[in-house]
Amino acid sequence: MAGSRIVVAQGGGPTAVINQSLVGVVLEARRFGNVERIYGAHHGVRGIIQEDFVDLTRETSHNLELVAATPGSALGSTRDKPDLKYCRQIFEVLRAHDVGHFFYIGGNDSSDTVRIVSEEAHKAAYPLRCIHIPKTIDNDLVANDHTPGFPSAARFVAQAFAGANLDNAALPGVYVAVVMGRNAGFLTAASALGKKFPDDGPHLIYLPERDFSLDAFLADVKAACDRHGRCVVAVSEGIHDASGRPVLAQLSQRLEHDAHGNLQLSGTGALADLLCEHIKAALGIKRVRGDTFGYLQRSFIGCVSDVDAREAREVGEKAVQFAMWGWQGEVADGSVAIKRTGFYSADYELLPLAAVAGKTRAMDDEFIAPSGTDVTDAFRMYLRPLLGSGMPDAYRLRPAPVPRVLRP
Repeated sequence: MAGSRIVVAQGGGPTAVINQSLVGVVLEARRFGNVERIYGAHHGVRGIIQEDFVDLTRETSHNLELVAATPGSALGSTRDKPDLKYCRQIFEVLRAHDVGHFFYIGGNDSSDTVRIVSEEAHKAAYPLRCIHIPKTIDNDLVANDHTPGFPSAARFVAQAFAGANLDNAALPGVYVAVVMGRNAGFLTAASALGKKFPDDGPHLIYLPERDFSLDAFLADVKAACDRHGRCVVAVSEGIHDASGRPVLAQLSQRLEHDAHGNLQLSGTGALADLLCEHIKAALGIKRVRGDTFGYLQRSFIGCVSDVDAREAREVGEKAVQFAMWGWQGEVADGSVAIKRTGFYSADYELLPLAAVAGKTRAMDDEFIAPSGTDVTDAFRMYLRPLLGSGMPDAYRLRPAPVPRVLRP
């Protein structure tokens, strides 16, 4: 009878806490007597259509807890972007295996996949409960206060820039680091949380929510160097000009595209290198260095927000509860969403799939400073509790200058 078997899968880029959501589903589902088997699909929805399943019912609770605390996608992931035909194949496999509950942990595209599979099940009058579980370091799911995976990645970015700032202060120059975020600048903006003193870097932050001008960028860098004697810059990989064209497409003649035809922004250091070349050529600054955080920020081990880990587990648990018991008296398909309550605590809702599927959230205007090159205190207040406990801090020597004798 449909309803006794569960399939759970992971899609899109891995995160530091996505396995907490997976384990949350498995352990919570074991509490329900009507659940016969819990299957995990290898490599996301591709594993479903290939019937590449593993029986998670047979895994020990102890090992599940160890996996939960491990970054990356334990089941493997996929970048497949299913169309209607693909989703119909997913549904047919789920039906053939008598699956009654489908949980998909992922971002925007994953939520859209869940929506289409849900619609196909309804058309066929097949009792399949479909629940999307949120995940993305980009923090760009609509109707969510934030998304599991983002706080831990933000914690890494904040700490990385705090360290880069110390390095840059010791050997002054210009440092440019490119951070993930094609359409949303949340992760790049997190670099501001690494600042302790007013003159700490990053001194300039560039987000895809604002148009980028190379001439204005060079003027900003010069002004920062004139003021501080150095400059630390955080740049989103998705920065674009007023026409919407990615800056990388303007500066580079060697462009790569992914399987969906999108310009490949991650996994290459081209943008940082090209910006650094322009700084050297236009401003004559000799010490200019560029970095690209790339995949480091997604699943960096040992840099996990305890708040993020807890909430990632809870969205998995709540997904099972919503599927079995419903929400607000109604059992329906949907997407689990995090809502902020109080100064900081979280509650969970089940949103209609259509309200989330395929949509992209950008940074709120109130989070971006009028200059367009910094964030506001409202953003700092928004992000700080998500970074979790034990954030390291940087200190300085208190200067006690000794009077010169030879060069007064």
